[in-house]
Amino acid sequence: MSSADVSPPTLKLKAEVPLDKEIESIIKSGKAKRASNYQQAVYGPDPEGLKILPEGARLRLLESGVDISKGYPAKPNAEAIPVYLDEAYAIRNEEYPYVERGKNADPEKKALFAAATAVIPLTKHVGTELVGVQLADLNDKQKDELALLIAERIVVVFKDQKLSHQKQLELGEYWGQVEKHPQTIQVPGFPGITTIWVDYSRSKGNSVSFKNVDLGNWDPKYNGGASTTTHTDLVHEKQPAGLTSLHHDSSPDVGGDTLFYSGYAAYDKLSEEFKRFLDGKKAVYVSAHGYLDRNDPFAGPKKIERVHPLVRTHPATGWKFLFVNRSMTKRILGVSPVESDIILKYLFDIYEKNADIQARVKWGPIKLGYGTTAIWDNRVSQHRTTWDHEAKSTSRHGTRVTALAEIPYFDPNSKSQREALGLPLDE
Repeated sequence: MSSADVSPPTLKLKAEVPLDKEIESIIKSGKAKRASNYQQAVYGPDPEGLKILPEGARLRLLESGVDISKGYPAKPNAEAIPVYLDEAYAIRNEEYPYVERGKNADPEKKALFAAATAVIPLTKHVGTELVGVQLADLNDKQKDELALLIAERIVVVFKDQKLSHQKQLELGEYWGQVEKHPQTIQVPGFPGITTIWVDYSRSKGNSVSFKNVDLGNWDPKYNGGASTTTHTDLVHEKQPAGLTSLHHDSSPDVGGDTLFYSGYAAYDKLSEEFKRFLDGKKAVYVSAHGYLDRNDPFAGPKKIERVHPLVRTHPATGWKFLFVNRSMTKRILGVSPVESDIILKYLFDIYEKNADIQARVKWGPIKLGYGTTAIWDNRVSQHRTTWDHEAKSTSRHGTRVTALAEIPYFDPNSKSQREALGLPLDE
């Protein structure tokens, strides 16, 4: 049958079926194309994914007792994905109790460091590698100290990890409410564990390439589809992302690194006068995915919008940080649209163009049966991947768990990182 024989779906506008329900039915059936949320109606474990699953990922899944007999990964059910904006807003729209585990931790982190054979800074200002520590073996005191270390150093890396999917999820649940993402591919049976696997999305039509992969860093609308646009996760949430763990059980020996950027240091790059101007300002943050307005469904997708402080205070460190990212910070309140655009562009560049406030995490080489885990604080950072291996060597496969944190706030009495540490502010 040729494409000319296939008719596009049409609205029948039956009197007994409300328009919004008819549109929702067509979208969820998979008959209507929608850029990000509903690529196809088929869901559940994918047998095709097993054909390209890296050996290290397969071994970890089997050792964790994950049932992949029907396929891998699990694709989301379209019925669970909101079509309308009001439905999307309603997800996690109520405040829930949050405990900042790092707030009362031992500032010297004696219990955590006692378990390590080496503590290696990735750079002067950002990132630490802990050698000899197995995340699966940490007790609560060590988890609290680790939360504080991550809050201070942005990202902490652990090589040669034996970390089951259950233990990764357990860590996330200790640090906060685990985000369950309805749009992303997942580990079967574990909706709180997202699969990070660009080779799989490429097998389904993702057109990421050497030419287009970084275009999103000029304008997010050109995102190449490999998380290479500098961003912060889930800023549209009422209580945005806190600690996130990403465990790679398969990675090329060289390439596929992830870059992390410090929000503390980005704030301290600003002049003292400009800091005073920004302190107390608020901005609008948007979701990555779009949804239809129930009252105007033909206007095209709209995004969830939340208002948060532009400069936030971290509850564990008490330090101020710059809370912006090019992909999802829409506008600053209280200034004109032109002023907002100019200021935000400068603030995005502050993050992205200062090499001394960045660190690069190398995942490989990874021994079969082991993995590399990075845990970062999404509040005080941005991150992006590097797709320089171009999928021509060992596949890059990982699993991610994100714990949501507090409702963002700004304490006018809080200090910047350099101020708190007694470092020069104008040198």
